[in-house]
Formats: sequence, structure tokens, C-alpha cells
Amino acid sequence: MKDLDEIRRLLRYDRWANTAAVESLRQMKPSPPRALGWIGHIIAAEHLWLARLRQEAPTMPVWPDLPLEVCAAQLALLEAGWTRYLDQLSAEDLADGIAYRNSKGEFWTSTVGDILLHVVMHSSYHRGQIASSVREGGHLPAYTDFIHAVRQGLVE
Repeated sequence: MKDLDEIRRLLRYDRWANTAAVESLRQMKPSPPRALGWIGHIIAAEHLWLARLRQEAPTMPVWPDLPLEVCAAQLALLEAGWTRYLDQLSAEDLADGIAYRNSKGEFWTSTVGDILLHVVMHSSYHRGQIASSVREGGHLPAYTDFIHAVRQGLVE
């Protein structure tokens, strides 16, 4: 992806949708453990990718055990982190290669643009799992479809 404005838009959607997923879990007492694990993983993975993009050490395990209120607070920290990162990024930077080791210890290089698109898609995948878990618990999951967010003016 080469359009920085579209990437910013997708990451705004991602923030909104992740927050909506947390809110749906707040409606359940207690939150389903698997769903809580997935939202924690979304948060940890976003921290991990942001650290890789900044060429920093990761700050938490990929599958952390986070209480729901910590998840909500971490989403706010991520929003600030992504905003700072994107504010210093140029369209040309999207083609830059970022070298990193994955959680299996394998060495890879991916472009900034591909990483940013992956972050949004990875979160969406796990939000689907969260929605299924919420529904299995007899509750209505958050409606986090991208097109819904656009139709409702939730993402500019």
C-alpha cells in the first residue's frame, strides 16, 4: 500500500474497532477468557509491530494475560504511539524495508506499508474470534465491520 492517508484511515478504523470490542467485553461479567486473550494478543501484537517499526525492543509478550481495564488503557497508549509514528512518516517511507525476527526467531524484512496493513488485518481477524466468543456467551458482539464504521461516520 502506497497511500499514507489511506493507511492513517485504516488505523483510525482499527483503533475504533478495537475499542468497540473491549466495550462489548465489558458487557459480559465475566468476560470470556478466550476473548480476553484475543484482545490482549491484538494489543501486544500492535505494540510489537510498533516497536519493530521503531527498531526498539518489544515491551510485552505476544500473548499477555491482561485484565480488561488494562486492555482499555493499552489501547489509549497505542493510539498515541501510532499517531506519533504516523506523524513522522512520509509516503516514501512506506516502501522502506524493516528487518526483524518473528516470534519463532526467523529473520524477515517487510516494507513499512505491508506491516501497517498487516496490523489492521491481524486485528480484524482476531476481532472476529472475539465476536464469535461473545455470541457463544449469549451476548451481542460489537459491530466492527469497516463498512459499518464508514456508513456511520465513525471513520473519516
